[in-house]
Amino acid sequence: MSIAKIWVVAEVVDGAATTTSLELVSHARALADTVEVVVWGDGASAAGTLGEYGATTVYDVGDLGGALPGAPVAAAIAAAVTAGTGPDDVLLPATYDGRDIAGRLSVKLDRPVLTNVVDLTAADGVLSSQHAIFGGAEILTARFTGEGPGIFVIRAKSFPAEPSGGAAAAVVAATAPDTGASNAARIVARHVEERTGPKLDEAAVVVSGGRGLGEKEQYVLIEQLAALLHGAAGASRAIVDAGWVPYSHQVGQTGKTVKPTVYMACGISGATQHMVGMKNSKNIIAINKDQDAPIFQVADLGIVGDVHKVIPKLIEALQARS
Repeated sequence: MSIAKIWVVAEVVDGAATTTSLELVSHARALADTVEVVVWGDGASAAGTLGEYGATTVYDVGDLGGALPGAPVAAAIAAAVTAGTGPDDVLLPATYDGRDIAGRLSVKLDRPVLTNVVDLTAADGVLSSQHAIFGGAEILTARFTGEGPGIFVIRAKSFPAEPSGGAAAAVVAATAPDTGASNAARIVARHVEERTGPKLDEAAVVVSGGRGLGEKEQYVLIEQLAALLHGAAGASRAIVDAGWVPYSHQVGQTGKTVKPTVYMACGISGATQHMVGMKNSKNIIAINKDQDAPIFQVADLGIVGDVHKVIPKLIEALQARS
């Protein structure tokens, strides 16, 4: 027996639903009879795409007037639940805004939250969630036993984003109740990091560097190789913590989850924290001078060698072909 109704909190940027949001909508339609979406800002402009991926209705909280979405969006969902028109379960992306909304909704409804979800299944009208624990070495299964709705915060790349060919979703206004002082904060400026090439979490090819590079200046090898492969440059937590590259490059449990066609780990030993974020890549290539490095346990192709010798040769070969 499937779930009657699931709501997905979807993020829309520049009029387009994020890939993570489409992943949640796609999977929700396999679990529930009805899939509906909650958006804000210019989110209603994505009703066509959201419908194509399985949503039948888009509840639009509207312009937030520069406020953070956490308070008003959580209040709007809680009001619908209280009125008896809400969902059986709510799915949210594990983003800054998604986690903020989940926390506030938990307080308003006095319901717990299940976070770091990597899979969802339905049985007997109840959702069960899977969670990677101990650095991804084990998978734990959990489910709610109390009154709904269940609130699930889900990691990116847990599901494929697959369109179903549905019609544009109907747009319905979802006015948030007064949230008082909890909605007082305002966004005064936005700073978008400059980048070239594809986004790290959407790239078909990801080349990541680790402490084996030796020094910050050697990260340019990773960027050059990624550019030649039309991919994105990533990093291990070790070199992010060392200040070599920005946090936006980090792949791992506390960074971005990636699932590219090709993932290259260069000078990365393979700590479980890192492997949680990339081990589901279709093809993994590891370059490390330590033949016993854990990264080789998940690699499809392993090169035992010095990254300072191997990567320049790869760059040279690719340049010769271009």
